[in-house]
Amino acid sequence: MQFGNLTYLFLLWLIPCLVFFYIYTFLKKEKQIKEFCGEELYPKLIPSINKRRQKLKAFFLIAAIFFLIIALVRPKWGFHWEDVKRVGVDIIVAVDVSKSMLAEDVEPNRLERAKREIYDLCRMLEGDRIGLIAFAGTSFVQCPLTLDYGAFRMFMDYLDPDLIPTPGTAIGDAIRKAVESFSRRERKSKALIIITDGEDHGSKPLEAAKMAKKEGIRIFTIGIGKDSGTPIPANDGSGGFLKDKKGNVVLSRLDEKTLQKIALETGGSYVRSVTGDMDLDKIYKSEIKGTMEQKELRSTRKKRWEERFQWFIFIALIFIVLEFFIREK
Repeated sequence: MQFGNLTYLFLLWLIPCLVFFYIYTFLKKEKQIKEFCGEELYPKLIPSINKRRQKLKAFFLIAAIFFLIIALVRPKWGFHWEDVKRVGVDIIVAVDVSKSMLAEDVEPNRLERAKREIYDLCRMLEGDRIGLIAFAGTSFVQCPLTLDYGAFRMFMDYLDPDLIPTPGTAIGDAIRKAVESFSRRERKSKALIIITDGEDHGSKPLEAAKMAKKEGIRIFTIGIGKDSGTPIPANDGSGGFLKDKKGNVVLSRLDEKTLQKIALETGGSYVRSVTGDMDLDKIYKSEIKGTMEQKELRSTRKKRWEERFQWFIFIALIFIVLEFFIREK
C-alpha cells in the first residue's frame, strides 16, 4: 500500500478531540438537566430521549470524519504497468567564461547575468535534455547532455573565469565542441544556445556555424553587455582594471553583429539579454519548443498505483446518512 499525501495525517488528532468533546458534552448536559428539574422529575420530564441513540449518532459522525481524513491521505493499492515516453529537444548551453565576462556594464556582471539566464532556462524545461559547455580561449564539456537538471545546476555553480586558463574568446571552438557533443545519428531536435559578449578572437565562428547547420543544429545567441566600451575588473583584489601591454585599460564591447550572423546562418535567432526572462521566453518557448521537432528521449515502464480514496469517501457518506436518519427520541 502507498499513500498520495501523508501531510493530512495530522488531522487525525481531531478524532480523540471529538471523542472527548462528546463525552464531556453528554455528561455536562445530563448534569445541568438534573440540576434544573431534580432527580425525581428528570425521568418524567424527559422520558423519550434515548441515550444509546445519542451515542450511536456521535459514533457515526466521528467515523465519517475519520474516513474522510483517510480519503485525503489518498491510499493506493494494486497497480498496473504503464509505458512512459519522455519527448523533448537536446539543448546545449555554451557559456563564455572569459575575463571580459567580468565587465559590470550589466548587474552584477556579465557572467552572473549569464548564470541567471541559465537558471531561468532550467525552470522552463519541459522534459528536454540539457548540456553545458564552458569556453574562453578554448572550450570543454562541463556537463554532457542529461535529464538530471539538479546535476546540471551543480555544474553551473562551478562556472568561473579561472575555470579555463587559456585567455580569449573562441566562439567557433565552442560551436565545434557542441557539434561533437550532439549525436551524429540524428539531424533534428538539436539546439545550441550561446551566451556571450560576442568578442571572438579568430576562431572563425561563421565557418563553425555552417558546420553546425549541416548537422541539423540550430544556434540561438544571447548577447550580454553594452556596445559601448566597458573596462574589465582585474579580479586580483587590487580594485583596478585589466590593461594591455602598452598600459592602456582594456575595454570590452558587445559584438551583436557577429552573434546575429551566427544565429541566422543556422536558422536560429539572436536576442539581447534583458532583466527578467523575456529573452528566454522568445528563444525557448517561441523558437525551440514552438518550431523545433521533438523526439523521444527515453521510454520506461512505470508502476502506476490505483487510487482507492473513493471507497473511503463512500463509507463516510454511509455513516453521514445513517447519522441523519437516526432520531434521538
